[in-house]
Amino acid sequence: MILSKFVDELPIPPILKPRWKDQLYTYYEVNMTEFKQSLHRELNDTTVWGYEGSYPGPTIEVESGEKAYIKWINNLPDKHLLPVDHTVHGAHLDVPEVRTVVHVHGACVEWESDGYPEAWFTNGFKQVGPYFSKQVYRYDNCEQACTLWYHDHALGITRLNVYAGLAGFFLIRDQRERLLNLPSGKYDIPLIIQDKTFHKDGSLYYPKQPEKPVPELETSIVPEFFGDTILVNGKVYPYFKVEPRKYRLRLLNAANSRFFRIKLDSGQLMYQIATDGGLMQHPIGVKEIMLAPAERADVIIDFTNLEGKNIIMKNNAPAPFPTGNPPDDNTGTVMQFRVTLPLASVDTSVIPAYMMHIPKMNEQSASNSRYLTLNDNMDPYGREWMLLDNKQWGAPITENPKLGATEIWYIISLTKDSHPIHLHLVDFQILDRRDFDVEMYKKEKIIDYMGPAIPPEPQERGWKDTVQANPNQVTRIIMKFGPFTGLYVWHCHILEHEDYEMMRPFIVIR
Repeated sequence: MILSKFVDELPIPPILKPRWKDQLYTYYEVNMTEFKQSLHRELNDTTVWGYEGSYPGPTIEVESGEKAYIKWINNLPDKHLLPVDHTVHGAHLDVPEVRTVVHVHGACVEWESDGYPEAWFTNGFKQVGPYFSKQVYRYDNCEQACTLWYHDHALGITRLNVYAGLAGFFLIRDQRERLLNLPSGKYDIPLIIQDKTFHKDGSLYYPKQPEKPVPELETSIVPEFFGDTILVNGKVYPYFKVEPRKYRLRLLNAANSRFFRIKLDSGQLMYQIATDGGLMQHPIGVKEIMLAPAERADVIIDFTNLEGKNIIMKNNAPAPFPTGNPPDDNTGTVMQFRVTLPLASVDTSVIPAYMMHIPKMNEQSASNSRYLTLNDNMDPYGREWMLLDNKQWGAPITENPKLGATEIWYIISLTKDSHPIHLHLVDFQILDRRDFDVEMYKKEKIIDYMGPAIPPEPQERGWKDTVQANPNQVTRIIMKFGPFTGLYVWHCHILEHEDYEMMRPFIVIR
Protein backbone atom coordinates (compact mmCIF):
# COMPACT_ATOMS: atom_id res chain seq x y z
CA MET A 1 0.00 0.00 0.00
CA ILE A 2 1.48 3.34 -1.09
CA LEU A 3 0.92 6.21 1.32
CA SER A 4 1.48 9.90 0.48
CA LYS A 5 4.74 11.28 1.77
CA PHE A 6 5.23 14.34 3.96
CA VAL A 7 1.54 14.99 4.73
CA ASP A 8 1.74 14.48 8.52
CA GLU A 9 3.85 16.54 10.88
CA LEU A 10 6.57 14.85 12.93
CA PRO A 11 5.35 14.22 16.49
CA ILE A 12 7.82 14.84 19.34
CA PRO A 13 7.29 12.36 22.19
CA PRO A 14 6.42 14.13 25.47
CA ILE A 15 8.85 14.13 28.43
CA LEU A 16 7.58 11.81 31.18
CA LYS A 17 6.89 13.55 34.49
CA PRO A 18 7.98 11.67 37.62
CA ARG A 19 5.46 10.72 40.31
CA TRP A 20 7.95 11.79 42.96
CA LYS A 21 11.25 13.65 42.97
CA ASP A 22 13.53 14.79 45.78
CA GLN A 23 17.26 15.14 46.54
CA LEU A 24 17.69 11.38 46.93
CA TYR A 25 15.78 9.79 44.11
CA THR A 26 13.14 10.10 41.38
CA TYR A 27 10.19 7.72 41.00
CA TYR A 28 8.24 6.99 37.81
CA GLU A 29 5.35 4.74 36.92
CA VAL A 30 4.97 3.60 33.32
CA ASN A 31 1.87 1.77 32.07
CA MET A 32 1.79 -0.47 29.01
CA THR A 33 -1.59 -0.53 27.26
CA GLU A 34 -3.28 -1.25 23.94
CA PHE A 35 -4.88 1.71 22.12
CA LYS A 36 -5.54 3.15 18.69
CA GLN A 37 -3.30 5.82 17.16
CA SER A 38 -3.18 7.59 13.81
CA LEU A 39 0.09 6.69 12.07
CA HIS A 40 -0.82 8.35 8.74
CA ARG A 41 -3.77 10.47 7.63
CA GLU A 42 -4.69 8.04 4.81
CA LEU A 43 -4.82 5.06 7.19
CA ASN A 44 -7.53 4.11 9.65
CA ASP A 45 -6.27 4.41 13.22
CA THR A 46 -3.93 1.53 14.00
CA THR A 47 -4.17 -0.61 17.13
CA VAL A 48 -0.74 -0.49 18.80
CA TRP A 49 0.86 -1.14 22.15
CA GLY A 50 2.66 1.64 23.92
CA TYR A 51 3.96 3.10 27.15
CA GLU A 52 1.75 5.71 28.86
CA GLY A 53 -0.74 5.68 25.99
CA SER A 54 1.69 6.71 23.28
CA TYR A 55 3.75 5.02 20.58
CA PRO A 56 6.64 5.64 20.79
CA GLY A 57 6.59 5.94 24.57
CA PRO A 58 7.32 9.22 26.36
CA THR A 59 10.95 10.29 26.67
CA ILE A 60 12.46 9.68 30.10
CA GLU A 61 15.11 12.28 30.99
CA VAL A 62 17.50 11.86 33.91
CA GLU A 63 20.65 13.52 35.15
CA SER A 64 23.91 11.55 35.16
CA GLY A 65 24.23 9.98 38.63
CA GLU A 66 20.56 10.50 39.50
CA LYS A 67 18.90 7.49 41.12
CA ALA A 68 15.71 6.75 39.25
CA TYR A 69 13.17 4.12 40.27
CA ILE A 70 10.66 2.96 37.67
CA LYS A 71 7.67 0.71 38.13
CA TRP A 72 6.87 -0.77 34.73
CA ILE A 73 3.21 -1.85 34.74
CA ASN A 74 1.70 -4.31 32.26
CA ASN A 75 -1.95 -3.41 31.51
CA LEU A 76 -2.03 -5.23 28.19
CA PRO A 77 -4.74 -7.68 27.06
CA ASP A 78 -4.18 -11.44 27.40
CA LYS A 79 -4.28 -11.99 23.64
CA HIS A 80 -1.35 -10.81 21.51
CA LEU A 81 -1.88 -8.26 18.76
CA LEU A 82 0.44 -10.26 16.46
CA PRO A 83 0.98 -13.95 15.60
CA VAL A 84 2.95 -15.67 18.38
CA ASP A 85 5.14 -18.60 17.37
CA HIS A 86 4.92 -21.26 20.08
CA THR A 87 7.86 -23.26 18.65
CA VAL A 88 10.25 -20.53 19.84
CA HIS A 89 12.17 -20.91 23.10
CA GLY A 90 10.49 -19.06 25.93
CA ALA A 91 7.21 -18.76 24.00
CA HIS A 92 5.92 -22.34 24.24
CA LEU A 93 2.35 -23.05 25.33
CA ASP A 94 3.43 -23.36 28.99
CA VAL A 95 3.75 -19.57 29.41
CA PRO A 96 1.14 -16.79 29.07
CA GLU A 97 0.87 -15.43 25.52
CA VAL A 98 1.41 -11.79 26.54
CA ARG A 99 4.45 -11.14 28.72
CA THR A 100 6.64 -8.05 29.05
CA VAL A 101 9.89 -7.00 30.67
CA VAL A 102 11.57 -3.65 30.03
CA HIS A 103 15.26 -3.19 29.17
CA VAL A 104 16.86 0.25 29.14
CA HIS A 105 19.29 -0.27 26.28
CA GLY A 106 22.77 0.93 27.21
CA ALA A 107 21.98 1.35 30.91
CA CYS A 108 24.53 0.96 33.68
CA VAL A 109 22.23 -1.02 35.95
CA GLU A 110 22.08 -3.79 38.58
CA TRP A 111 21.13 -7.08 36.97
CA GLU A 112 17.76 -7.40 38.76
CA SER A 113 16.69 -4.16 37.03
CA ASP A 114 18.19 -4.88 33.61
CA GLY A 115 15.12 -6.53 32.11
CA TYR A 116 16.43 -10.09 31.94
CA PRO A 117 14.40 -11.90 29.22
CA GLU A 118 13.08 -14.48 31.72
CA ALA A 119 12.13 -11.85 34.35
CA TRP A 120 8.87 -11.21 32.48
CA PHE A 121 5.53 -10.38 34.08
CA THR A 122 1.91 -10.34 32.95
CA ASN A 123 -0.98 -7.93 33.53
CA GLY A 124 -1.14 -7.02 37.23
CA PHE A 125 1.97 -9.17 37.93
CA LYS A 126 -0.43 -12.17 38.08
CA GLN A 127 2.22 -14.43 36.56
CA VAL A 128 5.97 -13.82 36.47
CA GLY A 129 8.97 -15.49 34.88
CA PRO A 130 11.54 -17.60 36.75
CA TYR A 131 14.00 -14.69 37.09
CA PHE A 132 11.48 -12.03 38.14
CA SER A 133 12.57 -10.50 41.45
CA LYS A 134 11.15 -6.98 41.81
CA GLN A 135 8.35 -4.76 40.53
CA VAL A 136 10.25 -1.47 40.85
CA TYR A 137 13.52 -1.21 38.90
CA ARG A 138 16.43 0.90 40.08
CA TYR A 139 18.60 2.83 37.59
CA ASP A 140 21.85 4.34 38.89
CA ASN A 141 22.55 6.20 35.64
CA CYS A 142 26.29 5.99 36.21
CA GLU A 143 27.10 6.94 32.61
CA GLN A 144 27.84 10.34 31.05
CA ALA A 145 25.25 12.21 28.97
CA CYS A 146 24.02 9.93 26.19
CA THR A 147 21.05 8.81 24.11
CA LEU A 148 19.63 5.50 25.38
CA TRP A 149 16.28 3.88 24.68
CA TYR A 150 13.93 1.52 26.46
CA HIS A 151 12.07 -1.36 24.87
CA ASP A 152 10.54 -4.71 25.63
CA HIS A 153 12.82 -7.74 26.05
CA ALA A 154 10.52 -10.70 26.83
CA LEU A 155 12.00 -14.05 25.80
CA GLY A 156 10.63 -15.36 22.49
CA ILE A 157 8.33 -12.40 21.70
CA THR A 158 10.64 -9.36 21.77
CA ARG A 159 10.24 -8.90 17.99
CA LEU A 160 6.44 -8.77 18.35
CA ASN A 161 6.33 -6.53 21.44
CA VAL A 162 8.71 -3.94 19.98
CA TYR A 163 6.97 -4.04 16.57
CA ALA A 164 3.62 -3.52 18.33
CA GLY A 165 5.04 -0.24 19.70
CA LEU A 166 6.87 -0.88 22.97
CA ALA A 167 9.86 1.47 22.60
CA GLY A 168 10.86 4.96 23.72
CA PHE A 169 13.83 7.25 24.42
CA PHE A 170 15.78 7.40 27.70
CA LEU A 171 18.12 10.41 27.77
CA ILE A 172 20.89 11.05 30.27
CA ARG A 173 22.04 14.66 30.62
CA ASP A 174 25.02 16.19 32.41
CA GLN A 175 26.69 19.50 33.12
CA ARG A 176 29.71 18.87 30.90
CA GLU A 177 27.46 18.48 27.86
CA ARG A 178 25.45 21.61 28.76
CA LEU A 179 28.63 23.69 28.89
CA LEU A 180 29.42 22.77 25.26
CA ASN A 181 26.49 24.91 24.09
CA LEU A 182 25.13 22.35 21.63
CA PRO A 183 21.67 22.98 20.13
CA SER A 184 19.25 22.31 23.00
CA GLY A 185 15.64 22.63 24.13
CA LYS A 186 13.31 22.62 21.13
CA TYR A 187 16.35 22.31 18.86
CA ASP A 188 17.30 18.91 20.34
CA ILE A 189 15.07 16.34 18.63
CA PRO A 190 14.97 12.56 19.18
CA LEU A 191 14.11 10.55 16.03
CA ILE A 192 13.13 6.89 16.38
CA ILE A 193 13.22 5.29 12.91
CA GLN A 194 11.34 2.03 12.19
CA ASP A 195 9.74 0.13 9.33
CA LYS A 196 6.27 -1.44 9.29
CA THR A 197 3.77 -2.94 6.86
CA PHE A 198 0.03 -2.25 7.09
CA HIS A 199 -3.10 -4.13 6.11
CA LYS A 200 -5.69 -2.18 4.05
CA ASP A 201 -7.69 -1.52 7.23
CA GLY A 202 -4.71 0.21 8.87
CA SER A 203 -3.81 -2.67 11.19
CA LEU A 204 -0.22 -3.85 11.59
CA TYR A 205 0.89 -6.70 9.37
CA TYR A 206 3.39 -9.26 10.67
CA PRO A 207 3.96 -12.50 8.74
CA LYS A 208 2.40 -15.73 10.03
CA GLN A 209 4.65 -18.03 8.01
CA PRO A 210 8.12 -17.93 6.47
CA GLU A 211 8.35 -17.83 2.64
CA LYS A 212 8.53 -21.62 2.59
CA PRO A 213 5.59 -22.34 4.89
CA VAL A 214 5.81 -25.15 7.41
CA PRO A 215 2.50 -27.02 6.94
CA GLU A 216 2.17 -28.38 10.48
CA LEU A 217 2.70 -25.04 12.23
CA GLU A 218 0.10 -22.39 13.03
CA THR A 219 2.43 -19.39 13.01
CA SER A 220 6.08 -19.05 12.36
CA ILE A 221 9.24 -17.13 12.91
CA VAL A 222 10.74 -15.46 9.83
CA PRO A 223 14.50 -15.04 9.28
CA GLU A 224 14.12 -11.23 9.25
CA PHE A 225 11.19 -8.86 9.02
CA PHE A 226 11.34 -5.86 6.66
CA GLY A 227 8.41 -3.46 6.51
CA ASP A 228 7.59 -1.60 3.28
CA THR A 229 6.92 1.76 4.98
CA ILE A 230 9.21 3.96 7.10
CA LEU A 231 8.01 5.69 10.28
CA VAL A 232 9.71 8.34 12.41
CA ASN A 233 8.42 8.90 15.96
CA GLY A 234 5.38 6.79 15.07
CA LYS A 235 4.39 8.70 11.88
CA VAL A 236 4.75 7.50 8.29
CA TYR A 237 7.10 9.78 6.23
CA PRO A 238 6.54 12.86 8.40
CA TYR A 239 7.69 16.40 7.68
CA PHE A 240 9.33 18.61 10.30
CA LYS A 241 9.32 22.39 10.12
CA VAL A 242 12.64 23.91 11.18
CA GLU A 243 14.18 27.34 11.58
CA PRO A 244 17.24 28.28 9.49
CA ARG A 245 19.68 27.31 12.26
CA LYS A 246 21.45 24.33 13.81
CA TYR A 247 19.53 21.35 15.21
CA ARG A 248 20.70 18.35 17.19
CA LEU A 249 19.04 15.14 15.99
CA ARG A 250 19.29 11.96 18.03
CA LEU A 251 18.99 9.18 15.48
CA LEU A 252 17.91 5.75 16.71
CA ASN A 253 17.39 2.69 14.52
CA ALA A 254 14.59 0.84 16.36
CA ALA A 255 13.63 -1.41 13.43
CA ASN A 256 13.33 -5.17 13.88
CA SER A 257 15.86 -6.06 11.16
CA ARG A 258 16.36 -3.15 8.78
CA PHE A 259 19.68 -1.28 8.63
CA PHE A 260 19.51 2.41 7.73
CA ARG A 261 22.21 4.34 5.90
CA ILE A 262 21.01 7.90 6.33
CA LYS A 263 21.86 10.84 4.07
CA LEU A 264 20.33 14.16 3.10
CA ASP A 265 19.24 14.72 -0.51
CA SER A 266 20.76 18.23 -0.33
CA GLY A 267 24.16 16.51 -0.18
CA GLN A 268 25.11 18.57 2.87
CA LEU A 269 27.22 17.27 5.74
CA MET A 270 25.82 16.05 9.03
CA TYR A 271 28.12 16.62 12.00
CA GLN A 272 28.14 13.56 14.20
CA ILE A 273 28.82 14.41 17.85
CA ALA A 274 27.94 11.22 19.71
CA THR A 275 27.83 7.42 19.48
CA ASP A 276 25.72 4.95 21.51
CA GLY A 277 27.56 5.77 24.74
CA GLY A 278 27.72 9.56 24.49
CA LEU A 279 29.92 12.32 23.10
CA MET A 280 32.85 11.61 20.80
CA GLN A 281 36.24 13.27 21.13
CA HIS A 282 35.71 15.47 18.06
CA PRO A 283 32.70 15.99 15.81
CA ILE A 284 33.04 14.49 12.34
CA GLY A 285 31.40 15.76 9.17
CA VAL A 286 29.78 12.86 7.31
CA LYS A 287 27.70 12.61 4.13
CA GLU A 288 25.99 9.43 5.36
CA ILE A 289 25.59 7.59 8.60
CA MET A 290 25.19 3.83 9.00
CA LEU A 291 22.83 2.60 11.73
CA ALA A 292 22.27 -1.08 12.43
CA PRO A 293 19.24 -1.98 14.58
CA ALA A 294 19.66 -0.46 18.10
CA GLU A 295 22.57 1.83 17.15
CA ARG A 296 22.34 5.54 17.87
CA ALA A 297 24.15 8.57 16.50
CA ASP A 298 23.66 12.18 17.54
CA VAL A 299 24.19 14.61 14.67
CA ILE A 300 24.01 18.35 14.23
CA ILE A 301 22.42 19.51 10.97
CA ASP A 302 22.81 23.16 10.03
CA PHE A 303 19.83 24.62 8.18
CA THR A 304 21.28 28.17 8.19
CA ASN A 305 20.82 30.02 4.84
CA LEU A 306 18.45 27.31 3.59
CA GLU A 307 15.22 29.33 4.06
CA GLY A 308 12.37 27.97 1.99
CA LYS A 309 14.17 24.74 1.11
CA ASN A 310 12.83 21.22 1.62
CA ILE A 311 15.43 18.60 2.50
CA ILE A 312 14.65 14.89 2.43
CA MET A 313 16.35 12.39 4.68
CA LYS A 314 17.03 9.26 2.60
CA ASN A 315 18.06 5.67 3.32
CA ASN A 316 20.14 3.63 0.88
CA ALA A 317 20.95 0.50 2.90
CA PRO A 318 20.11 -2.85 1.29
CA ALA A 319 17.89 -5.32 3.17
CA PRO A 320 19.05 -7.73 4.43
CA PHE A 321 22.36 -5.95 4.95
CA PRO A 322 24.85 -6.01 3.21
CA THR A 323 23.84 -8.32 0.32
CA GLY A 324 20.08 -7.79 0.04
CA ASN A 325 17.98 -5.67 -2.30
CA PRO A 326 18.50 -1.90 -2.40
CA PRO A 327 15.58 0.14 -1.02
CA ASP A 328 12.78 1.32 -3.33
CA ASP A 329 11.30 4.81 -3.31
CA ASN A 330 9.28 3.98 -0.16
CA THR A 331 11.90 2.26 1.98
CA GLY A 332 14.48 4.74 0.67
CA THR A 333 12.60 7.75 2.05
CA VAL A 334 12.66 8.58 5.77
CA MET A 335 11.29 12.10 6.37
CA GLN A 336 11.40 15.71 5.20
CA PHE A 337 12.72 18.90 6.78
CA ARG A 338 11.01 22.15 5.74
CA VAL A 339 13.05 25.25 6.47
CA THR A 340 9.92 27.40 6.80
CA LEU A 341 9.89 28.66 10.39
CA PRO A 342 11.21 32.18 11.11
CA LEU A 343 14.33 32.35 13.27
CA ALA A 344 13.06 32.73 16.85
CA SER A 345 16.35 34.21 18.08
CA VAL A 346 19.97 34.40 17.02
CA ASP A 347 21.51 30.91 16.89
CA THR A 348 24.38 30.98 19.39
CA SER A 349 24.76 27.19 19.60
CA VAL A 350 28.02 25.72 18.35
CA ILE A 351 29.56 22.62 16.81
CA PRO A 352 32.56 22.43 19.17
CA ALA A 353 35.96 21.49 17.74
CA TYR A 354 36.65 19.29 20.76
CA MET A 355 34.16 17.70 23.13
CA MET A 356 35.85 15.37 25.55
CA HIS A 357 38.84 13.10 25.99
CA ILE A 358 38.09 9.44 25.26
CA PRO A 359 41.03 7.39 26.52
CA LYS A 360 41.76 4.49 24.18
CA MET A 361 41.51 1.19 26.02
CA ASN A 362 44.83 -0.62 25.98
CA GLU A 363 44.85 -4.16 24.57
CA GLN A 364 47.65 -5.05 27.02
CA SER A 365 45.28 -4.37 29.93
CA ALA A 366 43.01 -7.26 28.87
CA SER A 367 43.24 -10.28 31.15
CA ASN A 368 41.18 -12.51 28.88
CA SER A 369 40.27 -13.00 25.21
CA ARG A 370 37.19 -14.89 24.08
CA TYR A 371 36.63 -16.30 20.61
CA LEU A 372 32.89 -16.37 19.85
CA THR A 373 31.24 -17.41 16.59
CA LEU A 374 28.05 -16.25 14.85
CA ASN A 375 26.46 -19.35 13.31
CA ASP A 376 23.71 -20.07 10.80
CA ASN A 377 21.92 -23.42 11.19
CA MET A 378 18.68 -25.13 10.17
CA ASP A 379 16.01 -26.08 12.70
CA PRO A 380 14.02 -29.36 12.46
CA TYR A 381 11.39 -27.57 10.33
CA GLY A 382 13.99 -26.37 7.80
CA ARG A 383 13.92 -22.79 9.09
CA GLU A 384 17.00 -20.63 9.49
CA TRP A 385 18.31 -20.67 13.03
CA MET A 386 20.99 -18.24 14.17
CA LEU A 387 23.19 -19.00 17.19
CA LEU A 388 25.97 -17.35 19.18
CA ASP A 389 29.01 -19.57 19.61
CA ASN A 390 26.79 -22.36 18.25
CA LYS A 391 24.99 -22.57 21.61
CA GLN A 392 21.30 -22.27 22.38
CA TRP A 393 19.89 -19.86 24.96
CA GLY A 394 19.43 -22.65 27.50
CA ALA A 395 22.97 -24.10 27.28
CA PRO A 396 25.18 -23.67 30.39
CA ILE A 397 26.72 -20.20 30.81
CA THR A 398 30.23 -20.06 29.32
CA GLU A 399 30.95 -16.30 29.48
CA ASN A 400 31.79 -15.38 33.09
CA PRO A 401 33.96 -12.24 33.21
CA LYS A 402 35.25 -11.07 36.58
CA LEU A 403 34.11 -7.75 38.02
CA GLY A 404 36.58 -5.05 36.98
CA ALA A 405 38.32 -7.26 34.42
CA THR A 406 39.05 -6.04 30.90
CA GLU A 407 38.37 -8.53 28.10
CA ILE A 408 38.73 -8.64 24.33
CA TRP A 409 36.01 -10.51 22.46
CA TYR A 410 36.75 -11.83 18.96
CA ILE A 411 33.38 -12.06 17.17
CA ILE A 412 33.86 -14.52 14.32
CA SER A 413 31.10 -14.16 11.73
CA LEU A 414 30.31 -17.36 9.81
CA THR A 415 27.02 -16.04 8.35
CA LYS A 416 26.00 -14.04 5.26
CA ASP A 417 24.40 -11.17 7.22
CA SER A 418 25.79 -8.29 9.23
CA HIS A 419 24.71 -8.71 12.85
CA PRO A 420 24.42 -5.84 15.35
CA ILE A 421 25.86 -7.46 18.50
CA HIS A 422 24.74 -5.84 21.76
CA LEU A 423 26.17 -6.45 25.23
CA HIS A 424 24.13 -5.46 28.26
CA LEU A 425 25.72 -3.55 31.18
CA VAL A 426 28.94 -2.43 29.46
CA ASP A 427 30.09 0.08 26.89
CA PHE A 428 32.99 -1.09 24.75
CA GLN A 429 35.41 0.21 22.16
CA ILE A 430 35.79 -1.37 18.73
CA LEU A 431 39.41 -2.39 18.14
CA ASP A 432 39.25 -3.56 14.53
CA ARG A 433 37.71 -5.84 11.92
CA ARG A 434 39.66 -8.26 9.81
CA ASP A 435 38.83 -10.49 6.83
CA PHE A 436 39.45 -14.19 7.35
CA ASP A 437 38.99 -17.50 5.52
CA VAL A 438 35.52 -18.69 6.59
CA GLU A 439 35.70 -22.10 4.90
CA MET A 440 39.01 -22.91 6.53
CA TYR A 441 37.62 -21.90 9.92
CA LYS A 442 34.57 -24.13 9.45
CA LYS A 443 36.82 -27.09 8.63
CA GLU A 444 39.72 -26.63 11.05
CA LYS A 445 38.63 -23.98 13.63
CA ILE A 446 41.71 -21.92 12.68
CA ILE A 447 41.49 -18.19 12.00
CA ASP A 448 43.47 -17.51 8.82
CA TYR A 449 43.44 -13.75 8.29
CA MET A 450 43.20 -12.67 4.65
CA GLY A 451 44.20 -9.04 5.08
CA PRO A 452 45.28 -6.32 7.48
CA ALA A 453 43.21 -5.19 10.46
CA ILE A 454 40.71 -2.48 9.51
CA PRO A 455 40.27 0.20 12.20
CA PRO A 456 36.71 1.18 13.21
CA GLU A 457 34.91 3.70 11.00
CA PRO A 458 35.30 7.31 12.21
CA GLN A 459 31.58 7.25 13.16
CA GLU A 460 32.21 4.30 15.53
CA ARG A 461 35.13 5.85 17.41
CA GLY A 462 33.64 6.38 20.80
CA TRP A 463 31.80 4.35 23.41
CA LYS A 464 29.53 1.73 21.87
CA ASP A 465 27.06 -0.85 23.17
CA THR A 466 26.16 -2.32 19.77
CA VAL A 467 28.64 -3.28 17.05
CA GLN A 468 28.11 -4.33 13.47
CA ALA A 469 29.75 -7.75 12.98
CA ASN A 470 30.09 -8.17 9.22
CA PRO A 471 30.23 -11.38 7.17
CA ASN A 472 33.69 -12.91 6.55
CA GLN A 473 35.22 -10.76 9.28
CA VAL A 474 36.47 -11.11 12.82
CA THR A 475 35.31 -8.07 14.80
CA ARG A 476 37.24 -7.29 17.99
CA ILE A 477 35.83 -5.28 20.89
CA ILE A 478 37.38 -4.41 24.26
CA MET A 479 35.51 -3.63 27.49
CA LYS A 480 35.81 -3.54 31.26
CA PHE A 481 33.10 -5.45 33.12
CA GLY A 482 31.30 -3.60 35.91
CA PRO A 483 30.32 -1.74 38.02
CA PHE A 484 27.76 -4.47 38.88
CA THR A 485 27.96 -8.24 39.16
CA GLY A 486 25.18 -10.62 38.14
CA LEU A 487 23.32 -12.10 35.21
CA TYR A 488 23.12 -10.21 31.91
CA VAL A 489 22.75 -11.08 28.23
CA TRP A 490 24.48 -10.47 24.92
CA HIS A 491 22.66 -10.94 21.65
CA CYS A 492 22.12 -9.99 18.05
CA HIS A 493 19.80 -6.96 17.88
CA ILE A 494 18.06 -8.14 14.73
CA LEU A 495 14.98 -8.98 16.78
CA GLU A 496 13.99 -11.98 14.66
CA HIS A 497 17.46 -13.45 15.34
CA GLU A 498 17.41 -12.56 19.05
CA ASP A 499 14.05 -14.31 19.50
CA TYR A 500 15.23 -17.40 17.65
CA GLU A 501 17.93 -18.04 19.54
CA MET A 502 20.74 -15.60 18.88
CA MET A 503 21.07 -14.58 22.51
CA ARG A 504 23.18 -15.89 25.39
CA PRO A 505 23.38 -15.12 29.10
CA PHE A 506 26.67 -14.00 30.66
CA ILE A 507 27.46 -13.58 34.32
CA VAL A 508 29.78 -11.02 35.92
CA ILE A 509 31.36 -12.66 38.95
CA ARG A 510 33.19 -11.28 41.99
